[in-house]
Order: sequence, then C-alpha cells, then structure tokens
Amino acid sequence: MSQAFQDLTVWQRAMELTVCVYELTRSFPREEAYGLSSPLRRGAVSIASNIAEGRGRITDGEFRQFLGIAQGSTYEVQTQLLLARRLKIGDEQVLNSAEGLCMETSKMLSAFIQSLEARG
Repeated sequence: MSQAFQDLTVWQRAMELTVCVYELTRSFPREEAYGLSSPLRRGAVSIASNIAEGRGRITDGEFRQFLGIAQGSTYEVQTQLLLARRLKIGDEQVLNSAEGLCMETSKMLSAFIQSLEARG
C-alpha cells in the first residue's frame, strides 16, 4: 500500500464531515454537551481515525476490518444527526451538510471495502 492515508479521498471526506459536525455541535444547547454533542463528535472523529489506522496495517484484510469499523461509525453519526433533526437542535443548513457528507462518506467506504474484497 503506497498511498498515504491523507491522500485517500474517503479520508478527506471523513475529515470534512468531522469539521462540519464540530461546527454543528457548537450551536447545540449546553445541556446536550454529553447527551448528543460529545457522542456525535466522537463518532465523526472515529470515522477518519479508523481509516487512517487501517491504512497503517500490513494486510488488506486488516485494512478492511478498520474500514468496517469506520462504516459502523458513519451509521452511528447518521443516527445522531437524525435525532438532532427530530429534536430541532442545530443549524439546519449545517445539519444538511453534515448529513450529506456522512452519506457520501458511507457510500465511499462501501465501495472501498468492496474493491478490497474483490482484490482477494
């Protein structure tokens, strides 16, 4: 694996998502600091972190495992964003951006995982 994790488009998108989630949660009410803000931030950070950590592993199988963990985190973040929307918490425009980035990252991860599986 010659490509650095920073060069992976899916990692770059995950970083955009993380920045967007931080921007979104800055406007959350104070009482949501531990209820929704913190888990949302941790979940978003986990996506990019697992992509990076997986890239540092020796085999494609190990990399796939970390990409799978990252994919799970995208579902976690999507759920928390849907909850924020239902609770009418956060700026709607930023929330829309975060949801779009999360879905895009998830699709990219799925395609990446499939391509690694096809390689054997």
